[in-house]
Amino acid sequence: MQFIISPIAFVNNSRIDIEDDQWGSIISTIKLDENINIAAIKGINEFSHLEIIFYFNKVSDDKIQFEARHPRNNTKYPEVGIFAQRGKNRPNKLGVTIVELLQVEDNRIIVKGLDAIDGTPIIDIKPVMKEFLPKGEVSQPNWSVSLMERYWEE
Repeated sequence: MQFIISPIAFVNNSRIDIEDDQWGSIISTIKLDENINIAAIKGINEFSHLEIIFYFNKVSDDKIQFEARHPRNNTKYPEVGIFAQRGKNRPNKLGVTIVELLQVEDNRIIVKGLDAIDGTPIIDIKPVMKEFLPKGEVSQPNWSVSLMERYWEE
């Protein structure tokens, strides 16, 4: 089974290279595709955060990971499968990030902390609601905490 998904918007920001860290200060403009009616984002400005689903369009098919590997190819981290990490070389090349909503201007949504490079296609935008956040404490392995130390650094 296959699905055809068309982008609803595209990212515009200062990051043109795929890099692992320092995404915290990145300001991005998400501009709706011309085929998307501006009414689709009516009321979105009432939310503080959005969940952005995007497509890693710069990842070539030969880089897709199906086997376990060391995150960031760092042998200090254990070998784990692609679904036990958030790397870009995923089978369906989908990324998901919760961002801070800064402003809405016509068909543009300005956000902070989107870890997608300039030109990245946006697949979907959802408002963040407390009721969809995890219930209880979130647990994760120590290696993932180490890996993320500089990710959101500004």
